[in-house]
Amino acid sequence: MYFLTEEEKKRLLKGFLPKSREMGVADELRGWNWAQPPLEPMYDYPLALYEVAGGYCPSGRDVFLRRVEHIKTVPNQAMIQGSIFHELMVNIIVQAKKLIYTKGVVKYKDICQDLLQIPLIIEEKWEKILSPEEMYETRARAKILKDFETSRIIARVQEILIKQPYIGEDSLVSLAIPVVVEQKLDGAFLGLSSHLSADAFTFSEPMMLDLKFGEKRDFHRLTTTGYAMVMEAIYEFPVNIGCIVYAEFKNQRMIVSKDIHIIDDELRQWFIETRDEKMRMVYEEIDPGVANKCYESCPYYENCHG
Repeated sequence: MYFLTEEEKKRLLKGFLPKSREMGVADELRGWNWAQPPLEPMYDYPLALYEVAGGYCPSGRDVFLRRVEHIKTVPNQAMIQGSIFHELMVNIIVQAKKLIYTKGVVKYKDICQDLLQIPLIIEEKWEKILSPEEMYETRARAKILKDFETSRIIARVQEILIKQPYIGEDSLVSLAIPVVVEQKLDGAFLGLSSHLSADAFTFSEPMMLDLKFGEKRDFHRLTTTGYAMVMEAIYEFPVNIGCIVYAEFKNQRMIVSKDIHIIDDELRQWFIETRDEKMRMVYEEIDPGVANKCYESCPYYENCHG
């Protein structure tokens, strides 16, 4: 899912990377300037990154209800499926790396066979929330996702082995599976939670990736922007590129598209302004009111509409 196609690699290397270097980013908007305005948090009230970047509630009242009113809700079907699919992706990638390290390059056939046998496990707690029909759909989609991702990894491993007859396990992992999943980050420098978890990150050319199972939204880029600025604050190297991976289930197969983008001044300013606005709302306990447009599957719909 996180692996770029040859066409996407060309667009990245010949288009986005040169353009991002030419464009430049204002130094005051780099994460390493977290102790100076405008990055310095205005309020001592850390938020989760998804609370800042999430724009599904136009007024941000979901954050107010969660943080100020302390209202707990049950996640909807889309949220549960997203959680299950993310967990499955992490498990597949981590298991693939483990198999390469433990079995070694010489047993690549066993690695491929074991990858295909990775069990499809869904936590029992979700069965208490989803209906039997929803669970059936979730399991069917999870199976499609597992088959898709394992076959992609197997193909990548075989492609590397064909070209590199003397390769070792560590090099094979870095070339075939060049992503870190669930990258743990401390967002405290930017007034965010100390326990952030980015979907995926690549170090060869620093790029932040985020996986979505839903419709494309413009505010999705705030997620990669926030994580990029946190990475800059911690490690003090520039992260200029983000990528939103959109996965869709259609006709019993996976359809994947990628929104590769430059994390420019405009996105960074948007993220900081949204962070400050939501921090102030929570810190001063300001109810922003019900949004003009609400989707009925919102977990807080009943709290806003009765």
